Amino acid sequence: MCGIVGFFGTKEAVRNVFDSLNILRNRGKDGYGISTKKKVLHSKTLGDLKNVEGGDCAVGHCLHSIVGYVPQPLVKSGKLVVNCEIYNWQELAQKHKLTVKNDSELMLALIEKVGIKKALRELDGVYAFAYWKKNEVYIARDIIGVKPVWYTTSCGFAFASEKKALEKIGYKNVLELNPRNILRYDIKKDKIFFAKRSFFSIYPENKKSLSLIHDEVESLIKAAVKKRIPEKKFGVLLSGGVDSALITKLLSKDFNQKFVCYTAAFEEVGMKEAEDLAYSKKVAQELGLKLKITKLNLKQAEKCLKFVVPLIEDNNPVKVGVALTFYVALQAAKKDKVKVIFSGSGPEEIFAGYERHKKSSNINKECLSGLRKMYEKDTYRDDVVTMNNNMELRLPFLDKKLVGYALKIPSQYKLSEGKDKLLFREVAEKLGISKEIAYRKKRATQYGSGFDKALEKLAKKNGFKSKSEYLKQFYNIGNVNLGVLFSSGKDSCYALWIMKKQNYKISCLITIKSKNPDSFMFHTPNIDLVELQAEAANIPLIKQLSEGKKEAELKDLEKALKKAKEIHKIGGVVTGALFSEYQRTRIEKVCDKVGLKVFSPLWHKDQETEMKELVKENFDAIISSVAAEGLGEEWLGKKIDTKMIQQLAKLNEKLGVNIAGEGGEFESLVLDAPLFNKKIVVDEAEKKMSSKNCGRYIIKKAHLKAH
Repeated sequence: MCGIVGFFGTKEAVRNVFDSLNILRNRGKDGYGISTKKKVLHSKTLGDLKNVEGGDCAVGHCLHSIVGYVPQPLVKSGKLVVNCEIYNWQELAQKHKLTVKNDSELMLALIEKVGIKKALRELDGVYAFAYWKKNEVYIARDIIGVKPVWYTTSCGFAFASEKKALEKIGYKNVLELNPRNILRYDIKKDKIFFAKRSFFSIYPENKKSLSLIHDEVESLIKAAVKKRIPEKKFGVLLSGGVDSALITKLLSKDFNQKFVCYTAAFEEVGMKEAEDLAYSKKVAQELGLKLKITKLNLKQAEKCLKFVVPLIEDNNPVKVGVALTFYVALQAAKKDKVKVIFSGSGPEEIFAGYERHKKSSNINKECLSGLRKMYEKDTYRDDVVTMNNNMELRLPFLDKKLVGYALKIPSQYKLSEGKDKLLFREVAEKLGISKEIAYRKKRATQYGSGFDKALEKLAKKNGFKSKSEYLKQFYNIGNVNLGVLFSSGKDSCYALWIMKKQNYKISCLITIKSKNPDSFMFHTPNIDLVELQAEAANIPLIKQLSEGKKEAELKDLEKALKKAKEIHKIGGVVTGALFSEYQRTRIEKVCDKVGLKVFSPLWHKDQETEMKELVKENFDAIISSVAAEGLGEEWLGKKIDTKMIQQLAKLNEKLGVNIAGEGGEFESLVLDAPLFNKKIVVDEAEKKMSSKNCGRYIIKKAHLKAH
């Protein structure tokens, strides 16, 4: 689609716009534009804008044209730079009596007529934009976050479509805008403010008959695909799964479109054919479609990685495995001069297609939670890869109307007898997808394409212990600047360690000290020892006191998160939640309000597996409190080891005691961990029991000792 940039409060504003557009040039090669307070200039080439003069504020745009050349920035009362694809722009133009040529002109006219909040509620599509009028700048994006925008306040205020466009010219602490926030920057006061946007809801639950829901989902899917069919040459990314198969079937058979499918796989001599490749061939053959296959060997895969990892600005092995598959397929589409590419992303989130949905006590809540995280997990990666190949990405299954409807479908229609994404699969079969493809078990892209295996082989070949360590050489920057909700116990400490091993930068620990020993949200035993743990890990600590009143303690969490964001410039928060919906949903709600991403690396992890991993990773953790039948005074201060895990497993079978203590059966304290450079030594402690099976191990005195 396009690229947008802007700089405010710096004498280098125009120069920075030019340099950033040069970095983003693959996002749009059809035209460029720069606007200062007094001038607006457009050109077919970026070089013509090199010597533009201006003040301390400027915005810029590079254009990827699908429906004709309409240069930006657009100017009326205010100035607009936008990266968008609005599917109902003509309807809105008619409704509001606006004379416009395309969707970007519609956005400017609509914003100036009804205001930003109301305009965003009416838009059907994907977008990221900046609207500048006098001394105020607003930036916003579509509610799921398909189109990206990043910002920083490290020197005045700046924004761009990609993080690298700001970092490469020297800006620090660059954050991705949470899609549920509208950011307003006051140029005179040099301050930013946020306005909250409402998200999708899972209520009220759809009470219609299953047959009628089937019909309506079918209609919504068809409409979502149809409205995204472009006038220019397009292709489809085909994985051989039900999602991409359904898109290809509808486009070719129902809408009579001509296009090519693209797939990519890793293949070495002697290897079995990648699963996604085998199934893609079946789908193409069944539907009579042309399929272009790109295969990479180990040497070729490594060559691509050197480009792909910095491109997506992330060295997380899962993201890289998906991005590599995506990139290789798109290279073939680029050679064919494809301008738009369809992808099947989305059904897993809204129709419950992941393993975590099967383990959830509230499936639609889990769907909603996953949808909130897509902008960090999937959409930015996919956007930068497609745009770098001069292509626009279209995602029918993240259609606003379809998503809103799907989230309210009763969960029993989505999951039944262990079958995931059931209703969606049934609709796909009804629409003509063969039973074999419609009910094919979900296979993550990085595994189905074989590229995860390639990463594994390359890491081993190059002498690295893990894929994360291997990939770090291509992008040696922390993926997201994180704070950790830290309780002193095993789960938060282990979650921290997992994220650190995945190359995320841990900037601070965040601890809520509750005056209520029975806090609904926060761990309380030996909470003051977090200070020693923070010193041992050499990570700054933010402590926030709380009265511990139910729900009100969330305000204290919000204060702590705002402080961490302001002082340590964090972009996300790590939580050690395993199965507690109560904790997880409330943390996500507060983080969304503050504009922070949430990472829960232990979520729905098998509890016995987690405990065994702690022991294997050399965590020295003890039991700090007990509150369950079968656990008495003798457990207090006891080290978590293999023998204890076996005892807990037996108690689980006999009494239903949670092996990881997730139900509050016990709390823990970490004395030493792989991330500590010192260990905690307990000098004086007391066991205090309030009943036979309820008590605490109270540490009165402790010190740090070097390893």
